[in-house]
Amino acid sequence: MAAEIDIDGLRKHIGTKIVEEDEATRAPLFGLVAAFDRDEAVPTNGEAIPPGWHLVYFHSFARKATMGEDGLPTSGGVIPKVPFPRRMYAGTSLMFHHPLLVGDSLKRETELTDMTLRSGSTGPLLFVTQTRRIFSPRGLAIVEESYTVFRDAVKPGEQSGIPKRSTPPAGLPWARQIETDPVSLFRYSAVTFNPHRIHYDRTYAMTVEGYPGLVVHGPYSQQCLIDLARDNNASRTIASFTQRARAPLFDTAPFDVAGRPVDGGAGAELWAMTSGGTIAMEVQLRFT
Repeated sequence: MAAEIDIDGLRKHIGTKIVEEDEATRAPLFGLVAAFDRDEAVPTNGEAIPPGWHLVYFHSFARKATMGEDGLPTSGGVIPKVPFPRRMYAGTSLMFHHPLLVGDSLKRETELTDMTLRSGSTGPLLFVTQTRRIFSPRGLAIVEESYTVFRDAVKPGEQSGIPKRSTPPAGLPWARQIETDPVSLFRYSAVTFNPHRIHYDRTYAMTVEGYPGLVVHGPYSQQCLIDLARDNNASRTIASFTQRARAPLFDTAPFDVAGRPVDGGAGAELWAMTSGGTIAMEVQLRFT
């Protein structure tokens, strides 16, 4: 199938940009606190919004006619229509220049910055990078690089490919177990307006995409790791956060997040682990 993919034609769309506007309202922050069952006050008007919580803004309001079987739009935005029907979270990179404040008027520029075709154990994979720049009234606030992998459909009765397994270091000082369930995953899908069916439609996730259960959102585990870092560093400010996905997480069992300071406390390494103790997500983080 790789020979049929016009990667040069797809790459011509690199540099495509769109600009959107939103407002940093307080209401969706209540939903985020509830989705993660956080014992944390929701910031009020003029107060700083915690890092990572910007994902409750700038929703995609694609019309039903543009959505594919997986619930996600097949057109619109900066990514052109691609020949693969399935997509996976591959990671993200965040740079925090200054916090958003409740009540801010926001602007986001989204740019398609890379498209690369590679071969994987399940066939050809299309890696796509989008760069998003979020501006507040005080200037550039957040730069986010989002990495997505597109792949071919799983054949009936076939399981999605299992990636190579490795384990994090032992004896990590920061640790927490995360118990997910269909309700918490649905609530997170709702507050981020994420229609991807693998996160709330168990029948679809298992019979169509070949997963053993509901898939935990990549940004869900991302937020769990950001919160682990800031809960253990209350006096520090996160400057950057880079997460790479190594394996999916599912609602069939709890998963652990753990981490440790590095470079004398100037940064941190964090991991999310599968129920078997192997790495699902790995993170490099820096403090200001």
